[in-house]
Amino acid sequence: MRETNLELFASAEPTVDIVPGRKLTARAAALYVAPFDRFETQAVEQLHLGFDGIAGDFHAGPTRRSGGREPWYPRGTEMRNERQLSLVAADELAVVADRMGLKEIRPEWIGANLLIEGVPWLSMLPAGSLMFFKGGVTIKVEAQNKPCRVAGQSIAKHVRASDHDATALLFPKAAKRLRGLVAWVEKPGIIRTGEEISVRVPEQWIYKA
Repeated sequence: MRETNLELFASAEPTVDIVPGRKLTARAAALYVAPFDRFETQAVEQLHLGFDGIAGDFHAGPTRRSGGREPWYPRGTEMRNERQLSLVAADELAVVADRMGLKEIRPEWIGANLLIEGVPWLSMLPAGSLMFFKGGVTIKVEAQNKPCRVAGQSIAKHVRASDHDATALLFPKAAKRLRGLVAWVEKPGIIRTGEEISVRVPEQWIYKA
């Protein structure tokens, strides 16, 4: 008698590695907002978040236009905005600055909205991770934020690089997997500087089939 699909599945070698979920504690060390017409951000004491993101922010809105990150769509295609917020960590930015031979890279230079403190390897948090802010806001991690030349050009301008183009091009290489995260608002409200965060990392599956 031939084995059923269920029997074959039960006897097969696992093709998925499963890593249990966990909880972490973090802090919103600094907050930033971008004027509606500008990529770079400015420090603020609190962020007002709605389902569209940060009110008045450059990246706010329920949808956005596709770009180089979405080669499967014609450039400019309207799509859901899963990049409402940019999250970075000071320790990762320090590594990137060192790789570039710079004294520092400030979060606002690269359009960050939240400087997160207390999460080791922030950029490696998996998609689906939830951040519960003590004041009631919840945001969900979408993905790593891939470094680009736009941020590199901003850095080159602020450090007054002698070779602007070379510095701008170096950033995407130096910041690979250290550029932080993009996230979107799941539960709106107000975030305040210094606020505690409970981070829930979901169970992860490494798909190898």
